[in-house]
Amino acid sequence: MTLPPADSALGRLMANLPRAGRVEWIGLRPAREVPMNEVDDAFAEPGKGLRGDRYGGGSGKRDVTLIQAEHLPVIAALAGHDSVQPGLLRRNVVVSGIALVALKGRRFRIGGVLLEGTESCDPCSRMEAALGPGGYNAMRGHGGLCARILEGGQLRVGDAVEPLP
Repeated sequence: MTLPPADSALGRLMANLPRAGRVEWIGLRPAREVPMNEVDDAFAEPGKGLRGDRYGGGSGKRDVTLIQAEHLPVIAALAGHDSVQPGLLRRNVVVSGIALVALKGRRFRIGGVLLEGTESCDPCSRMEAALGPGGYNAMRGHGGLCARILEGGQLRVGDAVEPLP
């Protein structure tokens, strides 16, 4: 994704993030078609993803998947549920307080880990089984962000999610 020039009106608007976000939840899936394991911290490895997660690496665009905590109630409502647990949605990191879409094409830090938002994390067909009929559509536009790890390190629940200039 190409961002507009930083000195353009749109570039200034897109760079204006009022505060840092916060990591609320971290999950790892050690194998295909098994539930996510909720963890308090994870080690991020460039080109490999989160240690202990099966999906790491490969495309160079999807080392880590993130979803916005504020979207969980929306997804639940659209899927006809009172609530939805993050592990059902198969994303690694749930963040709050910052618009993930604003990090697409940008570098940001979570704790000591440097990441770059690469593309939207669109839902997969497994959302129908996880959320029931209409689960796929409930997640459309709310699936989160894929990111590549540029500098590894530990990330923890409670870490700040800070966009870089």
